[in-house]
Amino acid sequence: MVSWLNQLVHTPSTEPLTTVPATVVLGAQWGDEGKGKAIDQLAPQSTWAVRFQGGNNAGHTIVLGDTTIKLHQIPSGVTSPHCNLVLGDGMVIDPWVLEQELDRWHGLTGERPEGKRLFISERASVILPFHRLYDSADKVVGTTGRGIGPAYRDRIERVGIRFADIKGVLADSKKIDDTISRMNQQLRTVGVDQQINAADLASNLQWILDRYGNAIKPTGQMVDIALRNGENVLLEGAQGALLDIDQGTYPFVTSSVVGRANATHGAGIHPGHITECFGITKAYCTRVGNGPFPSELSLEEGPGMHMAQVGHEFGTTTGRPRRTGWLDIVALRDAHRISGYTGLVVTKLDVLGGLDEIKICIGYEMDGKPISFVPTLAEDVARCLPVYETHSGFPELSDEDWIEMADRSRAESSGYDVMPDAVRNIVDRIEQLAGIPVVCVGVGPDRRASIAKVGGPFDIDWAEVTF
Repeated sequence: MVSWLNQLVHTPSTEPLTTVPATVVLGAQWGDEGKGKAIDQLAPQSTWAVRFQGGNNAGHTIVLGDTTIKLHQIPSGVTSPHCNLVLGDGMVIDPWVLEQELDRWHGLTGERPEGKRLFISERASVILPFHRLYDSADKVVGTTGRGIGPAYRDRIERVGIRFADIKGVLADSKKIDDTISRMNQQLRTVGVDQQINAADLASNLQWILDRYGNAIKPTGQMVDIALRNGENVLLEGAQGALLDIDQGTYPFVTSSVVGRANATHGAGIHPGHITECFGITKAYCTRVGNGPFPSELSLEEGPGMHMAQVGHEFGTTTGRPRRTGWLDIVALRDAHRISGYTGLVVTKLDVLGGLDEIKICIGYEMDGKPISFVPTLAEDVARCLPVYETHSGFPELSDEDWIEMADRSRAESSGYDVMPDAVRNIVDRIEQLAGIPVVCVGVGPDRRASIAKVGGPFDIDWAEVTF
């Protein structure tokens, strides 16, 4: 009998690898672009998948037939049993949420990967109940409330607890007392009544050590050795380019550097290893939380409502409705400027099916003057008016129709030629405007629902994949 694990995961390909030795997958918008599916598709060609930043504010979804897997901290390469998984140096990790994810994975597959093929960097920071409580006081940015920002703040202030620090903190009662005093003072400052006590903090840290002790490792060294041995590594980004703490629409951003420059740093290796960097973008735009969004549409009617309903646009992590809008080429070019994508993956193109016309934002106007870049100040971005070009729409197709088209593309090695002309025209125009080769087009949530450029890194022989 085939196990649940074998039904859900890839088997390693024997074909020559096309993305070596380190490949980066990054969000090119405001997050929620479909990075999990891209990682899942590339994982058979890799022996390591490394998350390098962020925490459980990320939400990656993988659809395998009738099974949907939602991940928040575990790398999306988990579906390939030969792929080692790393929660990297640059992450902030919630051990309780991680346990929930691991329990769900165990219930689905029977596997307990922690300490065997899933490893936690000893340099990663621990998200504690204090961080979640502090984060809950935010009323401006619209964070996920998961404690990500406060955990990164503690790291920068050099008072946070890393996984490597837990034993030392437990052995020093003064460190416990000092930490409790600092936490409670900060909670009072932001109006949170609940307090932390020393016994709870010590108990929590001991539980983390007992639960994950065999998985806490010097992962940077492990990944470096793997690369020097000729193994292939996927570096998995979270959030998206416009949420970058330095380059995004500050202050409505995440708490980490999400671009290519941090991919290797957050994994504990050097940038010379990178050979490919794929930007993931929807065929339209979405945004969760507050902040400027130049091409935003109404969720109450028209194309914006269509995108939200057909695209099931609700946050994987928060469940909040995502704001929707037309594809923004100005923002996409800015993302490319920062991360230098070698290829673009356009996802959810199928969602636009059924619209009479499809628009693409090709520029902005601010105070009556044309502008071709994303301004630094959020209030200036909010004043930008989108300049659109309009294209003919295409009919709505069922998920089965799109999968049949994708299967035919692979069987015939015909790539984008299987697409209806109106669909192909949109793909070609995105490639021209962005100045980045489109290497794959997502046409549905399922793993098989992708049409890849012939001979490209996403041109996968699905006959070698076990569902």
